[in-house]
Amino acid sequence: MKLLGYFLCYGLSLLPALLQAEAPAKPNILFILVDDYGIKDVGVEGSSFYETPNIDALARSGMRFTQGYAACCVCSPSRASILLGQYPTRHGITDYIGAPVGKAFAQQHHTKLLVPDYVRNLPAADTTLAEALKAAGYTTFFAGKWHLGSKGAWPEDRGFDINKGGWDAGSPVGGYYAPWKNPNLPSGPRGQSLTQRLADETIAFIEQNTNRPFLAYLAFYAVHGPIETTHPLWQKYRAKASAQPKPAERFVIDRTLPVRIVQDNPIYAGLIDEMDNATGRVLKKLDELGLASNTIVVLTGDNGGVVSGDSFSSSQLPYRGGKGRQWEGGTRVPFYIRAPGVTKLGSTSATPVSGIDFFPTLLQLAGVTNPPKQTVDGVSLVPLLAGGQIAPRPLFWHYPHYGNQGGEPSSIIRSGDWKLIHYWEDGHNELYNLATDIGEQQDVATKEIERTAQLWTELQAWLKETGAKIPQPNPNYNPAWTEQKRQAALSLKTKLEKEHANFLNPTWQPDPTWWKSQTTTD
Repeated sequence: MKLLGYFLCYGLSLLPALLQAEAPAKPNILFILVDDYGIKDVGVEGSSFYETPNIDALARSGMRFTQGYAACCVCSPSRASILLGQYPTRHGITDYIGAPVGKAFAQQHHTKLLVPDYVRNLPAADTTLAEALKAAGYTTFFAGKWHLGSKGAWPEDRGFDINKGGWDAGSPVGGYYAPWKNPNLPSGPRGQSLTQRLADETIAFIEQNTNRPFLAYLAFYAVHGPIETTHPLWQKYRAKASAQPKPAERFVIDRTLPVRIVQDNPIYAGLIDEMDNATGRVLKKLDELGLASNTIVVLTGDNGGVVSGDSFSSSQLPYRGGKGRQWEGGTRVPFYIRAPGVTKLGSTSATPVSGIDFFPTLLQLAGVTNPPKQTVDGVSLVPLLAGGQIAPRPLFWHYPHYGNQGGEPSSIIRSGDWKLIHYWEDGHNELYNLATDIGEQQDVATKEIERTAQLWTELQAWLKETGAKIPQPNPNYNPAWTEQKRQAALSLKTKLEKEHANFLNPTWQPDPTWWKSQTTTD
């Protein structure tokens, strides 16, 4: 009897371990965030100039969302929204951190409005994706661009066990080739690629954590300006661009600034090529280690492609505008999720989705509940990933600032195929039917009066509910500034046409060492 009791007790003591062994392992998560990466900067999305074979393959290996949006048209707000599952109006980071505000900004930039201030650090009171997963037993890793606050609000302060390169800066200080300046990522040998280094760090972390669930958050500084590439990659894409029909012009002025309408920038194409190569190396490592079958992979961008301001790098046509602008080109981004056992090879979804949805989606896939005291604006996309549906809902944006890419202070609601833009400078609304006018060229607000009024009412209610800050009139505004800005835009267009045509000159080079990617000229 004592022997039977011993075996019973011993067997019961083993039961938790046996049950744990039979339970499915928590999925790993690899989240790849590409800076300033617009929807039309991807081969699978229709670009014939940029070459992205690794990203294309990833997009086809799971679910490709054909109407995926960033939560804002600039970086810091959308990055915070990914980590918190909230709209920028709710967490308070409504512009890129470091952007000036107030009367001094209005006077310097001759603006009609005084833009509101914004939160400067990722709020500590809310639970980030990394914190929620860490509490559930995940090891968490961050590499690359953070731009969500100063020291005390860096990745290691917001749930990441390891931080390789995340700090205040929103661009690669010192450039894309070593030596660079980053307090959390010492430079490698002269000429080392920052993009490849971030891939190396991510690969090393994955290799060291094959036996426990992990979140690897790889946030490339690429393809943010300053755009740089190697001489061989420039040669490759210079030849490709030169083989295309010569454009009559590369830029047109769209309301406030010149915007690029042609994809033929060999420097930018080389930067994309290297980022795609680095992405492929990380994905290949998952395969080599046998982890791909239990690793969720996400790839997205933090805002639309750069067609103006910054480096005037790309074109997002047929979408209008790009980074910092209120049209589709400003927020449409690659939006790919591969969830083994959930998504099917080559699946797509045309349901409009947003960066606010990653937080609840990844937590559900990991078997983790949303933080009970935290408002989550996003919804889980797991039903869509599995081939089902989610309830129809409107999507919202609020950017009460002036983007250095020419964007105007505005708020937006998308409901079904209808998109309403409210402009804060003069209070007018524009209405577009995206099903028939993806380029947002036909404003039908005066034809669809009732629909316009209804959407504006819904938008106002959302602004109030989420605590949105509204820009105010600049009492010192001078109407003459409008004509001055128009003349400046015309002058800039002339300069850009000459400069960007010269990128294709066979003898062009930026400096003797191609941004330090080589120590001597070829």
